[in-house]
Amino acid sequence: MKTFYLTDSGKIRSHNEDSVTILKNKTDEYLLLVADGMGGHRAGEVASSMAVTHLGKRFNETATIGNKLDAINWMQDNINEINKKILDYAKEYPEASGLGTTVVMALLTKDYLIFGNIGDSSGFVIKNNKLLKVTKDHTLVNALVANGELTEEEAKYHPKKNVLMKALGSNEKAEIDIFDVDTNIDGIFLCSDGLTNMLSKEQIEKVLSDTELEIEEKVIKLIRKSNARGGTDNISIAYLIKEEVQ
Repeated sequence: MKTFYLTDSGKIRSHNEDSVTILKNKTDEYLLLVADGMGGHRAGEVASSMAVTHLGKRFNETATIGNKLDAINWMQDNINEINKKILDYAKEYPEASGLGTTVVMALLTKDYLIFGNIGDSSGFVIKNNKLLKVTKDHTLVNALVANGELTEEEAKYHPKKNVLMKALGSNEKAEIDIFDVDTNIDGIFLCSDGLTNMLSKEQIEKVLSDTELEIEEKVIKLIRKSNARGGTDNISIAYLIKEEVQ
């Protein structure tokens, strides 16, 4: 496997509230994570860091995640623990009230691939040079599209397209979506909405399918292109490709 991750504050924000990492444990299982924090007084970066640090620590402590059901339970249990930590932090520091974070993650083993998502950071797989979205955004406009009240085209430019319906720290109970994905893929790509709000899926796909670029160059190019188009938010990417895929 080849992996690379990077985060950038973008062109408008004064600081970065995203957190991102890719980890490999002793049994060659991979965990990819992107968290996009929110909240005043830099509380967003506290929440996203809390999520990535907690999940990373738990993953590194585990020799193997186990079978598919173990993996699903592991994701749900840790998401609930992080949610409680964020809520407790908000109680202890009232100035950080309203802090929260999205989380998208992918867990790849030799036997299975599981995605977990809460919020509007995105998880994709790459297959035959096509970028295929796995996760579903927990946004107001996405709910309106699902109910037939908006078209997908209308949703793209809706003034409330970034209003979240779910995030860690927003409710006493955290509900994460789990996706069981075929392992017959060429790569995994996670990103915060700082990328997907600036570039279309086709534009991202075009960069990822460029055989002249190394994995690191592709990620850097995507961030540069996002910033060239305005860079209105923090941008984070976690990218994994199988060794035989260039």
